[in-house]
This record gives sequence, C-alpha cells and structure tokens, in this order.
Amino acid sequence: MLDYQRFAALDIKGDVFGGVTTAIISLPLALAFGVASGAGAEAGLWGAIMVGFFAAVFGGSRTLISEPTGPMTVIMTAVLTSMMAEYPETGLAMSFTVVMMAGAFQMLLGTLKLGKYVTLMPYSVVSGFMSGIGVILIILQLSPLLGSPAPPGGVMGTLMAMPETLANLQWRELLLGALTLSVLFLFPKQYRKYVPAQLVALVAITLISVILFDTDSIRRIGEIPSGLPSLVLPHFTPEMFTTMIIDALVLGTLGCIDTLLTAVIGDSLTRTEHDSDKELRGQGLANMISGLFGALPGAGATMGTVTNIQVGARTPLSGIVRALVLALVVLIAGGLTEPIPMAVLAGIAVYVGFNILDWSFIQRAHKVSLPGMAVMYGVMLLTVFVDLIAAVGLGVFISNIIIIEKLSREQTRQVKAISDSDNNSVPLTDGERAMLDKALGKVLFFYLSGPMIFSVSKAISRQHASIDDYDVMILDLSDVPMIDVTVGLALENAIKDAKDANCEVFLLCPNKTTRDQLEKLHVMSFISSANDCSSREQALQASLDYIEAKD
Repeated sequence: MLDYQRFAALDIKGDVFGGVTTAIISLPLALAFGVASGAGAEAGLWGAIMVGFFAAVFGGSRTLISEPTGPMTVIMTAVLTSMMAEYPETGLAMSFTVVMMAGAFQMLLGTLKLGKYVTLMPYSVVSGFMSGIGVILIILQLSPLLGSPAPPGGVMGTLMAMPETLANLQWRELLLGALTLSVLFLFPKQYRKYVPAQLVALVAITLISVILFDTDSIRRIGEIPSGLPSLVLPHFTPEMFTTMIIDALVLGTLGCIDTLLTAVIGDSLTRTEHDSDKELRGQGLANMISGLFGALPGAGATMGTVTNIQVGARTPLSGIVRALVLALVVLIAGGLTEPIPMAVLAGIAVYVGFNILDWSFIQRAHKVSLPGMAVMYGVMLLTVFVDLIAAVGLGVFISNIIIIEKLSREQTRQVKAISDSDNNSVPLTDGERAMLDKALGKVLFFYLSGPMIFSVSKAISRQHASIDDYDVMILDLSDVPMIDVTVGLALENAIKDAKDANCEVFLLCPNKTTRDQLEKLHVMSFISSANDCSSREQALQASLDYIEAKD
C-alpha cells in the first residue's frame, strides 16, 4: 500500500522545513477546532497528528497536508452534539464510530476507483456549501466569543440563545476575542511568510490574558493530557444506526471533496499529478485510525498544503515530520496550553470561517451567471439552515437541469432537415447538392451532428413532422459520435412514421458506437441492408433511383 515513488524527489532540507513550518501553522488551528467541535483541544491535536501522519504515509499525493479542517469540524460538531443529546453516556463513542465509518466509506470509494468522480460537481454548488460551512463555523463561535458556552441546537440554537448570551456578556472574553481577530486580520502580509498570524494571535493574546486577568476570571483550555489517547471502541445502537450511516456519508463525502480539491491545487503548484483513488484510501485509513483514538477527522488543508510547497517540501516526508513535531508538543509540552483562553480559540475559528467563505465567487457571481448565483446562495442558505445533503443534492439537481437546458438549446441547432441545396445548414459537397436538387424537393435530408442526448428528442420529432410531403428520407448520422436511449427511440419513431407515410428511409451511420447503440435498441431492424448506406453520395443516388423507379 505504501508508494515509494512519491518519495523519489526527496529533499531532506525542504521536507523537514516544510514539516516544521506546517506544524507551527497547525497547532493553533488544531486547538481551535478541537474546542469548537466540543470534543476538546486534545481531540483536535491528535486528529492533526494521526490524520496527518497516516494520510502522508499511505496517501496518493506528494505534498498534501492533512488535518482537521473547518468544514470537517462543522459536521463533526453537529454529529457530536446530536449524539450526546440522545445518548449522554455513549454519545461520544458513537460520534467517533461515525468518524471510523466515514473513513471506511472513503476507503471504499478509493478501492472502487471513484475518486475522479467526487469532484465532478458544479462550482456554484461547491462554492455555496463551502461558504455555508464558513457561515456555520462563524455562528457557532459567537457564544464562545462573547464569553458563554456554546448552546445546544447548532445554528438555530445559537441564534435563539443570542438574547440570553448578550445579557450574560463577558467583557473580558469579548475583549480577548476582539484582540485575536484584530491580530488575525491586521497582521502585516510581509510577515505572514515567516510566522503564521494564528500562532502570533494565540501566543500574544494568551500572554495579555495572563498579565491582565487572573486564571479563574476567564474560561481557559486547561492542561492537555500528555499521554497517548485512549482507544474508543466502535459503538452504535439499532435506533441510531441509519442516522450514523447518513452522518458518516456526509462526513466522508465532504472529506473527499475537501481533500481532492486541495490535491488539485497542490498539483498545479508542483506540476505533478496525484492519485485520487490512492489518496482517498489513505485519507480513509487515517480517519479510521483517528476515530479509533477519539480524535477529530481530517482532510487535505489548503493553507497547510500551499505553505508546505512554498517553503520547499517535495515529498510526503514533510507530512510525517509535521505529525512527529506535533506529537512531541503534545507529549512533552502539553502543559503550555493550560492558560490559553477559550475566546482566543473562538476568534481563530471565526477567522477560519471567514476565510472559508468563497469571497472571490461571491463578489462576481452576479456578473458571471444569475442562475449560478441563485444556486450558490440557495445551497449556502440550505447548508446553514437545513442540511448539507439536502443542500448539495438539490444544488446539483438544479445545476444539472440548467446545464441540460443549455445543452438542449445548443444541440437542437444540430438537428437539421433540408430538401434543397439552397439551405447551407448541412455540410454537403457541390456534387451532393447537385444530386439533392435533382430530387426536385422529394427527398428530406435529415442531418444530425454532435452527441445526441434525450433533450433533443423533441427537436427530432419536430423536424420530421411533415414527412408526408416527401418520397424519401435520408437519415444522416455520420457526424454523431454517440446517442442515448431516448434519442435512439426518437429515431425509431421517425423511421416508423416515414414508413407509415410510404416514405422510403435510407440510413447513413458509419460511427461504430452509434451503430452499436442503434442495434441494441433494434432500430437497425427497420432498415434493410440495401438502404444501409456507407456514404452520402450512395444514399443520395439510391434516393434518386427510388424516386425514378416510383415515378
């Protein structure tokens, strides 16, 4: 399962520097996501370690950095909240069982070689649900930012509890959260390449909180256990099994999309090509192990991956080094996290949510495409207030309907019927046009071109509606590379209608794929071997001979 070729471009200095640099970036994010999810800071750190290590070793990309991400954390938060509400004693184990199931689902997709299909999704849908996840992450952190524990009920619970949260506003924590956001948004760009703004905010605001406030006056993380995490044995109940499967599918699918989109970005920067299926198998294994140890699930992280590449990493060694550095921090220096205020981590999570929003597309969506903009905002609102599956499913369905409608308009133009050479819409040679003129308008030359899908069946019906006026119909499919079942049946109806009107039908279909499809549908049975032509000239000459014999 280990692909040694990914280590062929080994650059010890660049890979080690990339691993150390991305570990520094990951530390505050892992802490923030762990706390935001409700599983605890240690779950975030161990998720960054385990997902990062095993995805790097067994994945299909050379420079991808995997860790808990904002989108994965949002889904995990919802899973953990609902499971703990239903089963206070076993809800935690059931939540991490969902993580293991999500990992198994990712491995299944990779094993079935379906990785290349995961990202075949309209960009407006991807943009909408990613922006919706960003909005969710921001809303869920409002209460911790204002000094109150996150209320139950997700987004709606947080919004409904906002009056009470504001009434119990803790000014100290709000100040720390505001200072954190100020550092994150205002930190000079020229220094960000040397030190991540998240780490600066984490260290600086924590020091300010220690100097200005005593330990008990604000909520802090507390010390992270320095030992290895305990195993979480899989647990489920028959009543919740279906729900757990659905949650796992959502979590696993989101992780696949997040990972493969990031891998594509990494490919563009390194001029390499990742193995999507192998990457999904590696990510799935990593998430299964992470869930087994009670750690957060993860996926490919864009910021970490881009930074990793920019500082010189070229092989998975950087991801391994990063995981080992984080493990040393947890095992040796776990006590250093004790004074970190919750409000600081909430501020970091809000900043991540803000960056998840697809500002680039939001700013220009109305200029590019009004239907695309409607889909994007619709998916975003459904993601925030309804459900991710419903949002993505409905978004993909509507987007496909819009695309099919556009393709239908375009393909309808490729269904043409002429009876004289004055019409230049069909590509005939001068000799072929002369032969068509000899027919004196008694031949309907029915020409189709391009891929024919179900949306053009009505256009085919319209074009042969006046078949009673002709003695011969030439059905020219020479420029049709493929047809679907609906078009095949529409052609069969056209042939039947022609025969009912005593109109002779000559077929021209040299493309093997198209001919095979017509034979499977038994359309060829309506065409005699003598009327199955190999060229336009042959079909036109046969038509003239038929008309002459008939007259």
